[in-house]
Amino acid sequence: MDQNYPILLVEDNHLTQYVLTNSLRKAGNEVVCVENGKKALELMNSQFFPIIIADWIMSDMNGLELCKSIRQNSNNYPGYVYIIFLTIKDTKVDIISGLEAGADDYLTKPVNNGELIARINSGKRILELEKSLKRANEELRILTITDPLTGCYNYRHLMASLPNEIKRARRYNRHLSIVLCEIDHLKKVKDNYGHVMGDLLLKEFSACIRESIRADVDWVARYGGGEFIIILPETDMNGAIHLSERLRGDLRKKEIKIGEIKIDISASFGISGLDPDTPEEKVSLKTMIELADKYLYQAKQDGGNMIKAGAL
Repeated sequence: MDQNYPILLVEDNHLTQYVLTNSLRKAGNEVVCVENGKKALELMNSQFFPIIIADWIMSDMNGLELCKSIRQNSNNYPGYVYIIFLTIKDTKVDIISGLEAGADDYLTKPVNNGELIARINSGKRILELEKSLKRANEELRILTITDPLTGCYNYRHLMASLPNEIKRARRYNRHLSIVLCEIDHLKKVKDNYGHVMGDLLLKEFSACIRESIRADVDWVARYGGGEFIIILPETDMNGAIHLSERLRGDLRKKEIKIGEIKIDISASFGISGLDPDTPEEKVSLKTMIELADKYLYQAKQDGGNMIKAGAL
């Protein structure tokens, strides 16, 4: 089990604080102590504690109020916070009140050391399950927005995210360029050498694109067939042309092999872009893609392996 679960002990009785801290540290836990709920919240703003042990009765802010505040602001924390109450109140009504406030467990004072460690380990198992669920959900999310063949974003993600890039560019008066590119003669390659060779070309093409763009700024999506769209935030037309020219040159140097079969790659590029002076009525996802598609068509009609570009 992952032991990296620092514990925040919120307790205003110094003797209880000393006894619990000593027990928890002997069991291999990292422990930090504060005297009340307000100090606990302040500390949680700068350091995350996935496990909190809080006394019910404290001055300034008691354990119940602390628990409610953490649950109400759960989005401020990077993970789930497992909360255990310390209380001398052991009636069913009190226990239900604590659990309804968002507590996960409780311990009655005086605390039995073996029970304390057992409850902490139970909390850790729940936090491990929460981590596993998050990982599974993230893997599922990635699958829904990723093209399975090339690993690029898919059409669905493109249609959902490009409008946000356009809005951001307009809001902050920034440039935005998109490059619609396509492998030349892909259908002919598939007809002559089969779909395996065609898929290999697509993989090589997409890999070459990803190597050419800025990580965590630019992104690429498969538009359909052999077409890909490169999104270039804060990039003007000259910058988009420069990147496309570099990519076009890199592709010409590649040679794809399957057995004795060797194929050279080339691609055509259509570029559209907006700048801070572009009239509002001209700016939309539809107009940007249609213009890039128009220039891509021109590039392919003129023989392929070339770049055509224009602003909105």
